[in-house]
Amino acid sequence: MLMLALAACSSPGDRLKVDVSDIGMPETVIRRYDRDLFRLNTTDLKNELEQLKSQYPFFLKTNLDSMKILAMRDYLENERNKAFFRASDSVFRDMSEVSSGLTDAFRHMAYYFKGFKAPRVYSYISGGDYQYPVQFADSVLLIAIDCYLGKGCYLYKDDQLPLYRERRADRVYIVSDAMGAIFSAVCPSDFPGNTLLDQMIQAGKRILFIDAMMPETSGFVKMGYTKEQYEWAAKNEEHVWAAIIGNNLLYNTSGQTMRTFLSDGPFTAEFSKESPPRLGEYIGWRILLQYMERNPKVSLLEILKERDGQKLLTGSAYKPQK
Repeated sequence: MLMLALAACSSPGDRLKVDVSDIGMPETVIRRYDRDLFRLNTTDLKNELEQLKSQYPFFLKTNLDSMKILAMRDYLENERNKAFFRASDSVFRDMSEVSSGLTDAFRHMAYYFKGFKAPRVYSYISGGDYQYPVQFADSVLLIAIDCYLGKGCYLYKDDQLPLYRERRADRVYIVSDAMGAIFSAVCPSDFPGNTLLDQMIQAGKRILFIDAMMPETSGFVKMGYTKEQYEWAAKNEEHVWAAIIGNNLLYNTSGQTMRTFLSDGPFTAEFSKESPPRLGEYIGWRILLQYMERNPKVSLLEILKERDGQKLLTGSAYKPQK
């Protein structure tokens, strides 16, 4: 009876709150390539860069010939890049909070992925590469800190960055974006089916992964929503699911349906302007959380590898919370 009572009181996501206190992992060091690079003396750039080579081999391991030096000088003397650096240097005087968040996430990575080694982390100035604010490759994590200067930054206004995207240009989203980038590398897509259900489940796996690596982080951060958008999604989860089922969209394969429920944007067109985008991703995540709670013997990695979306939906007995 006690076990049944405990099961009844559990909530989706409880299984992800694991103890990682015994996992040995040094504090993450964020190497400030942005700061060290933009403080170089460009009149003697070749020698200055040669001195940085040992600290930043990922960026400077190639032969610094005249063409590369010229390209680097153009990059450093570009007024827009310099403006991004000045703003970034002001906003990110201290990155200890980001460092602590990454360390905790990496400890969770080590818990689930045996043999995991934390990547080397670098911050840099991308010049407004908003499509790829965080990149992960070859055990290196690159953070374009100029993409996280906060809503209202004049540079974003100059670039005419859409408001919905500007809202996410905040440091609070750095660690979750980093985990999303790592997910794409360690759990590449297995070419899911082309129904809305299949695509929602696949998209939801990314959020489940982020959730597992950051279980104590607010849901709106994991989803890349504002607090208000997340509250809307939670409040209207039952309504969204009813709309999908009522309009026979669950097994729909049209591109328009996929775009409606999975594409980024200011809101989901089928609902109010207060709704968040990517509601299909949110629903997919919720299905997977309920599946995890109802199937305690199935591991996180097994769920992430499962390609049968119908199996996950049926096994979840998904029912939106009221």
